[in-house]
Amino acid sequence: VAKDLALDLPALQDRGVRVVSEGKTKYFALHGKTGHLVTAERIDREQLCESVQQCVLRCEVIVEGEM
Repeated sequence: VAKDLALDLPALQDRGVRVVSEGKTKYFALHGKTGHLVTAERIDREQLCESVQQCVLRCEVIVEGEM
């Protein structure tokens, strides 16, 4: 994420960059030392998408301030 936004790690923190997901469960997070998008917890596909062939989890990266 840091590389895609052309920001260094301190700038990620300064701009309040965060990842939000649908629902209450937080599936994704930003790794503080690398700026990579990582899974925040184990994702159980069978539990989330048991009757759906294609399982998609959407998330948004929010950046405060102008880019």
